[in-house]
Amino acid sequence: MDKAQVLANIFADDDLGILAIKLAATPRTSDERLVASFQEIADFYMANDREPEANQSDITEYQLHARLNSLRKDVDKAASLEECDEFDLLKVKEKEINSIDDIFDDDFLDILGGDDEGLFDFEHTPKQKDINKTDFVAQRKQCKDFDKYKQQFKDIHRDLKAGRRKLIPYQEKQLNEAGNYFVHNGILLYLETINDLAKDRFHKADGRTKIIFENGTESNMKLRSLGKNLLKNGKAVTVNTEQYDEDFLKTFNDVTNEDDETGFIYVLKSNSVNETIASIINLYKIGYSKSDPSERIKNAEHEPTYLMASVSIVGVWQCFNMNPQKFEQLLHNFFGKTCLDLDVFDDNGKRHRPQEWFIVPIEAINQAIEMIISGVIVNYRYDQESEIIVLR
Repeated sequence: MDKAQVLANIFADDDLGILAIKLAATPRTSDERLVASFQEIADFYMANDREPEANQSDITEYQLHARLNSLRKDVDKAASLEECDEFDLLKVKEKEINSIDDIFDDDFLDILGGDDEGLFDFEHTPKQKDINKTDFVAQRKQCKDFDKYKQQFKDIHRDLKAGRRKLIPYQEKQLNEAGNYFVHNGILLYLETINDLAKDRFHKADGRTKIIFENGTESNMKLRSLGKNLLKNGKAVTVNTEQYDEDFLKTFNDVTNEDDETGFIYVLKSNSVNETIASIINLYKIGYSKSDPSERIKNAEHEPTYLMASVSIVGVWQCFNMNPQKFEQLLHNFFGKTCLDLDVFDDNGKRHRPQEWFIVPIEAINQAIEMIISGVIVNYRYDQESEIIVLR
């Protein structure tokens, strides 16, 4: 028997596959990774019959939404994915233009993003936005003590799903103090500290930060760099409403007769002759003011927050030794599901969506205020169907 036949017999008798050669898995190319990432978006569309949105309670959907927007802005990537885009997800839908605001809102390529675009461009000088991006990404490093932050991030995700926290548009004032949570490109981050806080050359607060990311990294980027990146593609995470309510009640119940007056909570009824508004039974505005509410409503006919109509004061409550805005927020949270969902147009035709009008009987509002004062409000909820306050 020749050597070839002997080797053939040996391999043929390898029942356990010991001699089988396993080929190493070929790593995916960048194009394959791009297609796979887009396929997740397409799978979401097939499962839900809609594009992923900036969902305030679902980080995964928010990440897909951010990824889709990023792909739409990248002309080269969108072109390479054209054959995979069976649902035309990457095609920019034309919007109806009726005003200057619509033009700016439709600025898909951000051509109108700055009034000095191109005036101070230098060929050999890196653009400030590139520096900011580098500061945001390159300075991250592994967080060695991430274990002590893990539970915090889990709690935030749980609160978002339960509706105790929400994702809201980022505003610069939200960087005024440490301890807040934000989302950038779908990644949750915690602004733990701000060191050496001082004014920059534009008279804005700046300093080195300590930021923890939910992927186990941390950064000491400048506060201004964080703000610029959040402004471009970020959201803020609200406080836990239940904890907020508990803190408020503790402050409220500590009030004495010697404490200072700090403002007013008021309830208003609309006198609008607009049939859509006038036909709504039990429609009331719950608001706060640091001054006499009667002064605030003098120009109600020209203010969208008052539905562009005169209003009548139904009730006024004075607040002591606390921020009346917290009192207002607690009432808004309690009656949140009854909030009016209506567009109002001002004298210039600009659209607004007032947020402080609720469809709820005045008796329930009065009862809720009494429960806040007594501190028992945390044990009750408002039942929208029966229009009464019931035990949780």
